[in-house]
Amino acid sequence: KMANSSAPWIGCAYLFLQSTCKTIILPSLYESSQKKPSVFKALKLALADSTGSVNGVDMLKVHCSHPHLIVQLKFCKQENCRQFLRSYREGALQESLQNHLQLSLAVSAVPLEMELKAGSEHLDSMLKDEDRCLECIYREKPDRLQDEEITKLEECLKSLIVHQSTKNNTAVKDCASLNSPSLPDPSQGNSLSPQVTFTFQGQEFANRTLTPDDHQKFAKLVSKKWKQVGRSLQKSCRALRDPVIDNLALEYDREGLYEQAYQLLLRFRQSEGKKATIARLITALEENGLISLAEELLGLHSNEDCS
Repeated sequence: KMANSSAPWIGCAYLFLQSTCKTIILPSLYESSQKKPSVFKALKLALADSTGSVNGVDMLKVHCSHPHLIVQLKFCKQENCRQFLRSYREGALQESLQNHLQLSLAVSAVPLEMELKAGSEHLDSMLKDEDRCLECIYREKPDRLQDEEITKLEECLKSLIVHQSTKNNTAVKDCASLNSPSLPDPSQGNSLSPQVTFTFQGQEFANRTLTPDDHQKFAKLVSKKWKQVGRSLQKSCRALRDPVIDNLALEYDREGLYEQAYQLLLRFRQSEGKKATIARLITALEENGLISLAEELLGLHSNEDCS
């Protein structure tokens, strides 16, 4: 229903994107500092096509959740949201995005599968009931401001469009230099010198920044205790305050425990950079009785059956 005039109509939805072409992995392309501006440009233009306006829908954040690229959308007008839903339902958004990705990435074709969610509601199953979809989107209020990286990419895109003929190469270079979300911010790295070694079960281990292999093992083996570990980590990590952990549980409920745990540690690594160390994770695991997983991460046994 339309909100009263003093409170603007605002809603939020998540657009899940996956390429059905094995050689085109959207999250990997978006994580690449060179390809990120091209993928972002295609997303921005396709969303503008879907609402008939560059400002018809805002992107708040783009999540890389292999094999999906998940775009958090914010609508500020009911009519824009209606236009978007019609474009999505009729396949126009999908066709537009495929065409823009094809042009931006300079490839022959980018076949896509798409899914639309608002909170725990899967909107694909109710697309014919437009009002119901609108209500689901309206109930979901944005839980964040626009991600700083998205803001930078939008500024870059505007620069590209305005100065296409004279400053094209410079703008592309500036965009490509943006930090990938999976890379730590160099300015954060030296602000706090992590301990060189730490002790676990009477043995001394070299401390180090968490690796992708640590990340995968944690997500695979932590199971239902990922939330408890998150609450232990949040004591020294502001990015994991309570609403964030609860939102991750809701947002990735359908994908299961592995993805929820993976996204938790991803937030930790992204926010802490080089300070996201194995010592901090091991301490959190010990606090929650996950000794076997701690041993696995430290290479103390090769057995992967760990709870």
